[in-house]
Amino acid sequence: MAQQEWIQAALLGARQGMQEGGIPIGSVLADAAGNIVARGHNLRVQTGDPTAHAELVCIRNAGRRRDWPDLTLVSTLSPCIMCSGTSLLFGISRVVVGENRNFIGAEDLLRQRSVSLQVLDHPECIALMRSFIELNPDLWNEDIGR
Repeated sequence: MAQQEWIQAALLGARQGMQEGGIPIGSVLADAAGNIVARGHNLRVQTGDPTAHAELVCIRNAGRRRDWPDLTLVSTLSPCIMCSGTSLLFGISRVVVGENRNFIGAEDLLRQRSVSLQVLDHPECIALMRSFIELNPDLWNEDIGR
């Protein structure tokens, strides 16, 4: 699977989260062969769990693994410090980000730790997040926008 297919899969999760009344951020993990091995979307609002960011949900859904360094974490939005830290903890060596115009997470931390980081600047990711923030500023600020 190519990066564009991965980001499309993450966008499906983001749209699902928005339909559920949550934050529209989606994530997938892909293995070395390019196959998606886990999916997740932000469930913070739906579950009341402040740690249920898309990337953490995705990593939880991946279960116990030994191939973390071979996985690629894909997210529709630049990962926050918590999600970046979790990916570092598990040794994920590659992160693909749909967009970082609406929010720049801990990208510097990832780069400092030699994580390969690619920002796609994906128009749909940008538009989806921008629209959500404009329509839901209180909900966004409650979570990560401050």
